Formats: sequence, structure tokens, C-alpha cells
Amino acid sequence: MTLFVFLAVLSAAAMHAIWNALVKVHLDRFLSITLMTLGMGFAALFALPFVEVPKAEVWPYIIASVIFHMGYRTFLVGAYKAGDFAQTYPLARGTAPLLSALGGIVMVGEVPAPFAIVGIVLLSAGTLVMSFRGGAHLEKLNLRAVGFALGTSIFIASYTLSDGSGARLAATAQSYAAWLFVCDAAWALVLCIAVRGPQSLPVLARDWKAGLFTGVLSGAAYWIVMWAMTKAPIASVASLRETSILFAMLISVLALGEKMTAWRATAALGIVAGVAALRLG
Repeated sequence: MTLFVFLAVLSAAAMHAIWNALVKVHLDRFLSITLMTLGMGFAALFALPFVEVPKAEVWPYIIASVIFHMGYRTFLVGAYKAGDFAQTYPLARGTAPLLSALGGIVMVGEVPAPFAIVGIVLLSAGTLVMSFRGGAHLEKLNLRAVGFALGTSIFIASYTLSDGSGARLAATAQSYAAWLFVCDAAWALVLCIAVRGPQSLPVLARDWKAGLFTGVLSGAAYWIVMWAMTKAPIASVASLRETSILFAMLISVLALGEKMTAWRATAALGIVAGVAALRLG
């Protein structure tokens, strides 16, 4: 991984943490995620005239990714409802890089370098420590919450591998990203109407500015990740992306006045050590 790609993925992780921190719309979790997805797709519409239409062999990856993203959002909402999301979501994010690494070995034939493997493990461990606060609250997780969290991680790893492979096969990562975002938004809209009915549309429209802003930020962050996966191993990029957990912690401490506890410091050190190992790898 070159220094430019490394810094680009770190910036994407920071953007990911920022848009998560800025989501303040007065909607339930399902509608909030739908609104962000629609904002991302709407912004991508303006890029379509300037990118190539994907070749026939690229479309199965886009379709698969839309399905995986749908599963990701479904399990994400389920994790919110099943238990403490502050723990279940980091559990999903911490497990996903390990699954992406294993999937990359089996499906893409990419075996991470020794230092990269160390980095992936350290990043995942740091993320899990950040989730469980040093393990003190592990016993509070119920099986249903764990199930949704692990299901979320499987979908994260699935769309990561699908998008990494599809972006490499497409003419450009920009082309793949733009068409993926538009297709994903279209399906998210259909699913929202099917689940919540047409009456959900005026509710979404009231917060369109928040959806557009977070959608643009989220789309830009994930486009960088997809571009990076055309330049570096998928597992390394997927792991480095999870430094968003570290940026989220910094935002909470520096901007929101939360305390820097011992478990947070330990988790941060693990994540930083993982970043350093990935760079060396």
C-alpha cells in the first residue's frame, strides 16, 4: 500500500466517523439509514453522464452489492433493536476485517503480508476492546444482539469483497461507485415504500438536507475505499477503514467532552499499532 493510498483510506475513515457523528435527523433508524442512502444515490446521479456504463460482467457485482447492502442495513437496524448498539455495532466492525481477510484469501487469492496480518489482527482487537470497554460489559450481550452483530459483519465483508472485485473489473472505480450508489438508492426507496408505505415519503422529504449532506459524505468516503481496493489488497484497505472507530472516539472526547478512560486508551493504542503494522506491510 503506497503512502498516498494509505492516507486516502485514513481520510475516508475520518469522513465515515464524521458523517456518523453528524446524523441528527429526527427519524427512526430504518428511515435514517434510508435517507442517507437516498442522499448518496441522488448525488451520484450527477456523476452518471461523466462515467462509463459498466460492462456486462460488472453488473453481477453491483447487483450482489445491492443485495449485501440491503442485508447489512437490515441487520444493522436489528442490532439497534436487539441490544446495546454501542457494543454490537463495533463488534460487527471489528469482526468484518477478519472475515474480509479470510474471504480475500479464498475468493480473490490475496494472501496478506505478515505485517499486514499483524495489522489486521491488532485493528480488529482494538476495535473489539473499544466495543466491550475492556471486556467489562461482555456479559451484558444477549445471543440475539450477538447474532445481529455477527450477521452485520458477514454482510460488511461480503459487500467489501464484491465491491473490491467489481471496482477492479470496471473501467474505473468512479464508474462502479456511481452506478452502485444509484442502484442501491433505487432499491432502498422501493424497500422503504414496501415496508413503511407511501406515507414515509413526506417524512423523508422533511429532512432531505441532512440526507443529502450525510449521503455525499458517506458516498465520498466509500468511493475512496473502493478506489483504494483497486490499488492495494482488499483486506488491508478494509481493516484500515475501521480506524473510523478511532476517529469517532476522538470526536467524542474532543468535541463532545466525553472522558478518555483506560479502556479507550488501550483500544486506541491497539488500533494505532495496527495502522503502523499495515503501513509496514
